Amino acid sequence: MTLDDTSSTAPGFFLSFEGSEGCGKSTQIRLLKDRLEAEGQPVVVLREPGGTAVGEEIRHLLQHGKAGEGMSPEAELLLFAASRAQIVREKIRPLLAAGTLVILDRFLDSTTVYQGMARGLQLESVQAINAFATGGTLPHLTLVLDMDAVTARRRIDDSGRELDRMESQPLAFFEKVREGYRQLAQAQPQRITMLNADQPPEALHGDIWSLLQTRRHAL
Repeated sequence: MTLDDTSSTAPGFFLSFEGSEGCGKSTQIRLLKDRLEAEGQPVVVLREPGGTAVGEEIRHLLQHGKAGEGMSPEAELLLFAASRAQIVREKIRPLLAAGTLVILDRFLDSTTVYQGMARGLQLESVQAINAFATGGTLPHLTLVLDMDAVTARRRIDDSGRELDRMESQPLAFFEKVREGYRQLAQAQPQRITMLNADQPPEALHGDIWSLLQTRRHAL
């Protein structure tokens, strides 16, 4: 797994969470962060798009800005890539070099699935742009919280909050997203693990904790 040009000596650990809207990523990230901090382990949680001043401006445009209405899939792809390029160089690499466990709420796999597989952009182009943006920096472990699209949509609707551009997509879009993650997990089992998100949060947290400890000890 390539973190950067000196990845073999980087003491930190890079964990990304993926999954469709409504799958419970925020809850699981919070549970994991709290447990790691209770054990005295240095941990930083970041999000994509966002995580930097540049990234947060891009996030607002992508999710809520009126100027983003009618945005083309190609423009959307490039904005996600711009946010990613900044967070990798400004935050992720320095944190890993300092020995920090970095938890990222979404990373390049979201772009592959949402803009590539669900939006229908050419996967070769998406992958090339992802590679340029990340400069070879990849998570040691990626956890996909898997949930059927109907249940995930119900969770979103029950939240009662205003939906962003992605959350407002039709059910068929999220069915493509789920299938896209499954395909990625099959293609990259050494990095990506699918987890059943339709189980009690504490049980899912236990699965996540076990996987994290196993992968960290294997490095």
